[in-house]
Amino acid sequence: MTSRGTPSRFLQSVLHNGVGRYVCQLKRISLVFSKNAQSSLGAREFIEEGVVDYAKKNPGTVVYVSPRDGRIPKIVAEYLNGNVREEIITCKTSQQISELITKLTNQSGLDIIRIRKPFHTDSPSIQGQWHPFTNRPPSIGPIRPPNKQTN
Repeated sequence: MTSRGTPSRFLQSVLHNGVGRYVCQLKRISLVFSKNAQSSLGAREFIEEGVVDYAKKNPGTVVYVSPRDGRIPKIVAEYLNGNVREEIITCKTSQQISELITKLTNQSGLDIIRIRKPFHTDSPSIQGQWHPFTNRPPSIGPIRPPNKQTN
């Protein structure tokens, strides 16, 4: 598939985040696990060891713990822009779950897509981009290296 077939956008900050104060984009995180299933062992360990520490480090994020029998253990992350991401945590260790939750916390909730240009402005310059010869009068001519005259 060519690059034209994939969605793209200009580089921008989510809700101009960072212009004023930083606002974490993760609104709510839910840990769904089974009390008895072997596949939920890492999730249960994380809940016993790390969920309180995570909640203290991220006071702006609500953490829900939902024990459900016979369910596949998963993490459901809900962001301020309305996007929801589900990550399956079957047979993962407590450390791997902690890393995954940290990754979800640091993301904006937007889909990862191709960026058109590394820079973009909402009010482009009328004069054009600056270069070393912008304000140089054309009567001077181009810059040439000095001639070395041999004697």
